[in-house]
Amino acid sequence: MTEHAFSLQQLAAPDGTCYGCGCAHPNGLHLNSHWDADGIHLLCRHSPDPAFIGWPGLVYGGLLAMLVDCHSNWTAMAHHYRAEGREPGSLPRIDCVTGQLGLNYLKPTPMGVELLLKARVEGEVGRKTRVICEVWAGDVLTVSADSVFVRVDTERLKQQAHGAA
Repeated sequence: MTEHAFSLQQLAAPDGTCYGCGCAHPNGLHLNSHWDADGIHLLCRHSPDPAFIGWPGLVYGGLLAMLVDCHSNWTAMAHHYRAEGREPGSLPRIDCVTGQLGLNYLKPTPMGVELLLKARVEGEVGRKTRVICEVWAGDVLTVSADSVFVRVDTERLKQQAHGAA
């Protein structure tokens, strides 16, 4: 499998509309997740906009949850593509949704510092996939997360949400 300079989001979902990771969202954060050289972790770098301030000088915890949610979801999807020996963006598209999001806020996360999200799959890649994610502000671990992502058919999910199925 070859690695790409483009992010997983750009390769697999260039039309994505998620506020956090959607390439096509007009005002979104446009997060970009890439495989680490170790072939196990996905990495994402993000510098929070000052609009996402919580307490003075600190990143808003809700933004941290959104960053972990999006990056961890992409970690699950990337591992699904790899498990099937497929390139991101090949059809049929692989999509997951959040089944459980669990964050531990370990230390305050300072504004003005680039954040590094580092995530990996723990255990088997299946319909439900467990992802461990860390948020680093420089050399300080500020958030650890243990979450579950569920592989879904998004068209069917949308129909269910709107009462059509």
